[in-house]
Amino acid sequence: VQLQASGGGLVQAGGSLRLSCAASGSIVRIPAMAWHRQAPGKQRELVASIIRSGSTNYADSVKGRFAISRDNAKNTVDLQMNNLKPEDTAVYYCSVTTLQGAKVDAYWGQGTLVTVSS
Repeated sequence: VQLQASGGGLVQAGGSLRLSCAASGSIVRIPAMAWHRQAPGKQRELVASIIRSGSTNYADSVKGRFAISRDNAKNTVDLQMNNLKPEDTAVYYCSVTTLQGAKVDAYWGQGTLVTVSS
């Protein structure tokens, strides 16, 4: 399974960006998709996740500003980021959890840089 992320860039505080991630390859089922981020000098953290039914979960720091969505037919997951803050600056990674029979695997995208200027 390969993940291709796109949509990062430079934006001023208060602005918006939309990240997209597409999964391709031998995919049977994707129960969960997520976005994580890693800021310089910090550990990678979960930003938002979404399961196949559409149920979502967000980090407290992004609730009300970010929205995660997925297209099960296309195996894509998006992250709409609004009212961005300088502290949102990080490399953002998408991840998927695949399920084939009883076998669970996790895959990561290459990361896309989001820079928010003050």
